[in-house]
Amino acid sequence: MKEIKRCHWCGTEELYTRYHDEEWGKEIHDDKTFFEFLILESAQAGLSWITILRKRENYHRLFAGFDAEKVANFTSDDIERILLDPGIIRNRLKVNTTVSNAKLFLKVQAEFGTFDAYLYSFMPQGKSIKNQFINSKDAPATTAISDTIAKDMKKRGFKFFGSTICYAFMQATGMVNDHALDCSFRD
Repeated sequence: MKEIKRCHWCGTEELYTRYHDEEWGKEIHDDKTFFEFLILESAQAGLSWITILRKRENYHRLFAGFDAEKVANFTSDDIERILLDPGIIRNRLKVNTTVSNAKLFLKVQAEFGTFDAYLYSFMPQGKSIKNQFINSKDAPATTAISDTIAKDMKKRGFKFFGSTICYAFMQATGMVNDHALDCSFRD
């Protein structure tokens, strides 16, 4: 039986390894999933990713199943209700930002047709990147592309989406595939 190898960062916790094996680095083109990771990566700012993964179902429940239109229409009462729930990171600024980012997400969709089209307009030839790292520790925290996307999103008004968060978002959604070359889950 062939030995299963994983990237160094995912450790052995089942939730983390399942995320690594089934999602991380897998290319998606679904705006709802992009919106989900926009919420989750923004919530993660300053925290560990495993903290957010453990709370992911609560974010799904509290943020209307990651429906951008519904979240964009949240009221101050909705925000107060969310802030009372211990199942998420109860940071007022991050929750308010999620609602404002949802509105901006919809504006980008209206301008580009899809958020996917917007994101991939920054990618070389409109395609994802498969990096060739021998060790996943060699993956960068930011790149020129994540710098450019984060700068453009900031100009558009998005918050909690700097270059480091943007690159993690790109990894999570498969815009870049940073699985190590010997990782059993590299496509």
